[in-house]
Amino acid sequence: MRRVVVIAVAGASLAGCSSLPSSFSMDAFKPTPPAVQVQLDSIPSGADAKTSVGPGCKTPCSVAVPAVDTGFTVTYTMNKFLPVTVPVQVINIPGDFDSPASTSIDPNPVVAELKPAGPPPKPVRRPPPKPKQPKPAAAPAASPFPPPPPPPAR
Repeated sequence: MRRVVVIAVAGASLAGCSSLPSSFSMDAFKPTPPAVQVQLDSIPSGADAKTSVGPGCKTPCSVAVPAVDTGFTVTYTMNKFLPVTVPVQVINIPGDFDSPASTSIDPNPVVAELKPAGPPPKPVRRPPPKPKQPKPAAAPAASPFPPPPPPPAR
């Protein structure tokens, strides 16, 4: 009886493997990319820095980001300053028999200079247009000729 139970359990576990969903991917077994430390700074200090791959902090600071092949951006924001976005390249140097693989960030440290957001533009005030006044009727122009004689009386 014990053998029947063991065979039934083993068969059920194997049957589960054959019914894996079609969305099953081997990506789950790929190693995660190594994390790389990135120094973030801004002028003036105290800006909120957020990377496009997730982590962020208040400058000056350091964050660990995954070494993605495509690179990423860092966006700096601060009240009363215009936001700045800085592109960052990730450089992967493959290893060989003599040296291990390495990953570097360019630029590192990532620094942005924030420009003050000026006051909002003031609306241009123009005086209201003056109403046009009708021109006075022109007097008949003086003729260089004498006036015609009056008609004869009848």
